[in-house]
Amino acid sequence: MKKILFFIFIIYKIHAQGFSIVRIHYSGGGDWYSDPSSIPNLINFVINNTNIKMDNKEYRLKLDDPKIFDHTYIYITGHGNIRFNENEILNLRKFLLNGGFLHADDNYGMNKSFRREMKKVFPEKEWIELPKNHNIYNTYFNFPNGLPKIHEHDGKKAKGFGLFENNTLIAFYSYESDLGDGWEDQEVHNNPYEIRLNALRMGTNIIWYSMVR
Repeated sequence: MKKILFFIFIIYKIHAQGFSIVRIHYSGGGDWYSDPSSIPNLINFVINNTNIKMDNKEYRLKLDDPKIFDHTYIYITGHGNIRFNENEILNLRKFLLNGGFLHADDNYGMNKSFRREMKKVFPEKEWIELPKNHNIYNTYFNFPNGLPKIHEHDGKKAKGFGLFENNTLIAFYSYESDLGDGWEDQEVHNNPYEIRLNALRMGTNIIWYSMVR
């Protein structure tokens, strides 16, 4: 019953204010604030290319902030170490099991600590690599080869991983893709137009999928 009421409340807020994106401010030393122009650019792209009603503000919250439950979509990125405290672990678990969605984007170097901390959140779950035909890759824009490669680091293939609850995707982890770099202002990384477009389109897919899953 609580989960149903949460869904009704969130649907009302999205209708009234628009879909919102929350960047998570975590501890541990990693740069949670990296790619500062990325989310504003993604929001503008979604507004200009879909019929999704977006809140044009990027929210920044810690996981133990009760305001996290005013939103449905949270985003984690950065380089380096991530650490959650006990309250953040409990809040993130509650958030995801009650209809929230997490997109984590490895900006290079956060893989080990992110997986370690998420294991504390869901010790009973394992990350599953999503196949190329998963709906997240074609729910709005079509990516027949799966997660697009945006920024090169170690010559590894881009992979998308998911955590599931009762066959519902509750968290998506984009690894070795670096979508956030592609969302940044063009002059930051000098990515070609098509690379940036693929990143923004994939970001749109993730948002859209989180709403219709």
